[in-house]
Amino acid sequence: MRDPRVMVAVPHPRRAAIAALWALAARLTKLLIDAREPLIGQIKLAWWRDMMAMLANDPAALPKGEPLLAELQTSWAGQGGLAALVDAAEAMLLAESDAERHTAAESFGTHLFALSGGTEAGARRWGLLWGAGIVEAETDARRLLDEAKNCAAPAPRHFGGNRALLMLDRWAGSIARHDGKRDLRGEGLLLLRIGLFGR
Repeated sequence: MRDPRVMVAVPHPRRAAIAALWALAARLTKLLIDAREPLIGQIKLAWWRDMMAMLANDPAALPKGEPLLAELQTSWAGQGGLAALVDAAEAMLLAESDAERHTAAESFGTHLFALSGGTEAGARRWGLLWGAGIVEAETDARRLLDEAKNCAAPAPRHFGGNRALLMLDRWAGSIARHDGKRDLRGEGLLLLRIGLFGR
């Protein structure tokens, strides 16, 4: 979402909050990718869960020196819901079956899109593609990617006028259709078209 081609579609008053939210999603994603031991990953996620609870209930008590916490404090202080994103990340970390990975990936996407002002219907493809990028085993990634590829594209109305999330869904669909291979020129043109015309 922090891609400037997508951020330009976010209403200006919401940009700081959305940028901070997606920075949190990126941090959690990196934590999952880097986690070699699930227990260490859980400890780190528990810290973030505690920080999200503090952000919602006592933002002044947040520790200083963590730029992302400061960014979140500016636009998310006193608001709940961010801990659910941490919970979904932990579910992905601990998933042991295809069904659990599928559910965790969709959950992460659903919470992220909901916090961004979207709906569950628009989050599925993006969440599955996100999950394919997290898992280590190529066969697991392939199954999630195939699921993302086979998802029907939600109608624009499912994004409630949130053009940025529509862009992300269509972008995820394009990557999935190309079996995870990137077509930077084609993706750029897709984002430009949706950004300009909403379709």
